[in-house]
Amino acid sequence: MNKQHFLAFDIGASSGRAILGTLANDKLELNEVHRFINQMQLINGHYFWNIFSLFNELKAGLKKCIREFGVQPESIGIDTWGVDFVHLNKEGLILSLPFAYRDSRTNTSMEDLFQVIPQEEVYAQTGIQFMQFNSLFQLFSMVKDQSSLLEITDSILFMPDALNYLFSGIKRSEFSIASTSQMIVPGTCNWNYDLIKKAGIPAKILQEIILPGTILGNIQDEVAAETGSKTVPVIAVAGHDTGSAIVSVPSILNNFVYLSSGTWSIMGIESEHPIISEQTHQLNFTNEGGVDGTTRFLKNIMGMWLIQETQRIWADQGISYTWPEMVELARNSEPFKFLINPDDPMFLNPRDMTLAIRDFCYQTAQGTPVNHAEVVRCIYDSLSLKYRYTLEQIREVTAQPIEIIHIIGGGANNHFLNQLTADATGLRVIAGPTEATAIGNILIQARALGYVGSVNEIRQIIAGSFDLVQFNPTNDLDWESAYNRYLEIMV
Repeated sequence: MNKQHFLAFDIGASSGRAILGTLANDKLELNEVHRFINQMQLINGHYFWNIFSLFNELKAGLKKCIREFGVQPESIGIDTWGVDFVHLNKEGLILSLPFAYRDSRTNTSMEDLFQVIPQEEVYAQTGIQFMQFNSLFQLFSMVKDQSSLLEITDSILFMPDALNYLFSGIKRSEFSIASTSQMIVPGTCNWNYDLIKKAGIPAKILQEIILPGTILGNIQDEVAAETGSKTVPVIAVAGHDTGSAIVSVPSILNNFVYLSSGTWSIMGIESEHPIISEQTHQLNFTNEGGVDGTTRFLKNIMGMWLIQETQRIWADQGISYTWPEMVELARNSEPFKFLINPDDPMFLNPRDMTLAIRDFCYQTAQGTPVNHAEVVRCIYDSLSLKYRYTLEQIREVTAQPIEIIHIIGGGANNHFLNQLTADATGLRVIAGPTEATAIGNILIQARALGYVGSVNEIRQIIAGSFDLVQFNPTNDLDWESAYNRYLEIMV
């Protein structure tokens, strides 16, 4: 039996993994080879990512795959979160640690740019959801501040592109990750040079955009020597983690919304073309690049970041909860007692998430949660109601029939939230696969090397390889009253 092996590096805002994918007889098997922590670094008042540490962890993962697992992968692929980027000089050396998107330097950058370019024009030219940390606003903040770092920058590379470069020596910008920047012409591999010029951003720092599945080149000799690897190809997968994850939706029908559930909840549909109108502008939807030039029409929702931060704060106070214990706290607490808007700016990067939640509840005349259970239940109820709110907006602006919610990613393991989502929306929820991003990464590699054909073939392999869990809506709670309360809070 012929087996093909591929190594996916999947890096999120809190951790990263090296996942070995083995493809044989149209079945995919996964093995976690290496796991490591990824955290923002607070240095002199600013938040950064340690790109050098990440590169070392990826090399360690490749080395372990070969030496400890006894498997030489046929290729490697890297995906990360979006928008953040690395600065390089003309010699190709990294000039500084890359800023993290939660850094406060962009707090006023959207309003500042809109004084130069009207907001309506920016959206019409990009079709991207306005978030203060989009690459466009990060770069404009540097232009406005006359950054000396920007002055000596010869090129920028988004995070997965930068790691691809460290492995291969090739500088390119992959389509899905470039699309998160709010600087490309929607649905194309072209930079929006008119917008970039108006923002004062030097166009020379941008790289050629390539589609997911492009073979960049082989890993460099020095990396091969250090890891014990052959000089296998580095493949530019869908470098934005959500772009790879959406490939893993186990359906060949077009009657679903996807919900990629992790630190961020990404909710949307797959479209052949960008969907850009005054209505989508007002609703703040985004059009990001996908595999085969498709568009991921979606909205970013704050997601499990809220739970992760409350867990961290309580651990710092000496009270450590496991994920199942957090769920049990919520399950045994009164529903709908407190509700928040998960996307309120006060939850982007507070010093204490639990205090931010209490402040929001107090400011919206709900009182304040008095114990940990009420805080966690508030988060879960609010997320499920936010999913309904976003679903109804998607239905407003598209004609696509929506009968199922496919939840993929780590959040697919949270059966409690999955059931709440089914109940809140009135739709059947299918949860899985949980390792959606790594799976998409792996099968894009397999496709680039000719082992897999279409995206539909990829999805059929996934449906036949991984267990899925179904959640049907129930009428146990008064969701209509809760949703009406939620709408009042959103105003």
